[in-house]
Amino acid sequence: MTTRRYLVWFGVFGLSVLLSLWLTTGLGSVQSASSAQTDLFDAVWETVNENFYDANFNGVDWSAAGTQYRQQVAQASTQPQKIDLINQMLSELNTSHTHLFTANEPAYYQLLGIFYPRSQDLHSQLEETFPEGKIEYTGIGIVIQQKSKKTFVKAIFDGSPAAATDLKVGDEILSIEGQPFKHIESFAGKADQSVSLQVQPSLNPASQTEITVTPRIYDGLTMFLEAMEESVDIVEKAGKQIGYVHIWSYAGDQYQDSLEAALMFGRLKDTDALVLDLREGWGGAPPTALHIFTAEGPSVTNVGRDRPPFTYHSQWNKPVVLLINEGSRSAKEILAYGFKRYNIGPVVGTTTAGAVTAGRAFIMPDKSLLYVAVGDVYVDETVRLEGIGVTPDVEVPFQVEYAQGTDPQKERAIAIALQALNSDEAPDTEPNIEQ
Repeated sequence: MTTRRYLVWFGVFGLSVLLSLWLTTGLGSVQSASSAQTDLFDAVWETVNENFYDANFNGVDWSAAGTQYRQQVAQASTQPQKIDLINQMLSELNTSHTHLFTANEPAYYQLLGIFYPRSQDLHSQLEETFPEGKIEYTGIGIVIQQKSKKTFVKAIFDGSPAAATDLKVGDEILSIEGQPFKHIESFAGKADQSVSLQVQPSLNPASQTEITVTPRIYDGLTMFLEAMEESVDIVEKAGKQIGYVHIWSYAGDQYQDSLEAALMFGRLKDTDALVLDLREGWGGAPPTALHIFTAEGPSVTNVGRDRPPFTYHSQWNKPVVLLINEGSRSAKEILAYGFKRYNIGPVVGTTTAGAVTAGRAFIMPDKSLLYVAVGDVYVDETVRLEGIGVTPDVEVPFQVEYAQGTDPQKERAIAIALQALNSDEAPDTEPNIEQ
């Protein structure tokens, strides 16, 4: 990887990683000034105070907020209550990439999986927590959505234990082994053991059923590449082949390399069109990720003595449809903006998260992870997506609750790809790049 690409890659979601490389002294000073006995609240408040990108704290009186919430946290009787209050304070900044994550959340391990390989500070700070250098947790590979105090399956990682069962997107999770569902604690110590989930697939309580699933150990360093490669699929429709790939995280060259390999000489090489799914997960994509769809270059044909000619194309010149939703965040939103800006192909789904700042990870005294927005981000120098997001060309609402495994957004994207193949010109989805 060239130095130039390295710098570009870290320019969006990964800016936080680059900053932690540039500012190792600053990160170290935060930790050296905070002994193991330092109050978590004070460590969080001080870190935000010193590093938040806006000196005016987005209009919030940060000192007053500290005084108010410090008293509330001091009166809280449990650690989860303290964490909730701290995150309530952070939410007043009304800025993405600003949150305190604990080891009881998959996001803790997933974010560390992104930052850990590129920061010696994290290696030293987490040496006792992850002595083998693996950022591991036990789970079944799902994304959940909380609504009206109920827990629903919002997405299922490709190739996951959940994907191998009858569990479906939209199922309400009632309990696990007779106890309330907890994303980390419910599966801790149960890798490779059968556990029982009680779920309700529809509004009718009579639909309640028991599903047996076998949790596995996930490594935050590798899990999203594995899920992406497992997602590669070919959908046969009306005599055409529609390729599909779901990029759960884009934070690293390995994801773009895998995509290009699949499109240029892998399983998707001979497909007629592509649906590129950027829903859920994490950002991190470089703007150069779009070059495979926009850049021009010659094809190269290799003619051997005893084998048929092979032609390598460095671009994807066939129809492509982009899938987004409110779980598409950070640099994925910039890619969605680019799809519309350069008329690469239709963008389908729902408006993205509007979470486009540059974040940096800080380890707190209790080893929790504080994510802080340390930089504002503009696209094309003047377009700010933070708090706004990117609207799709084709709006397809998706109510997750009790969806029973249906995916209207994906189905519509496939239909639009097929429409593009069956017409002389692209579908009538005139892009609107104004946000």
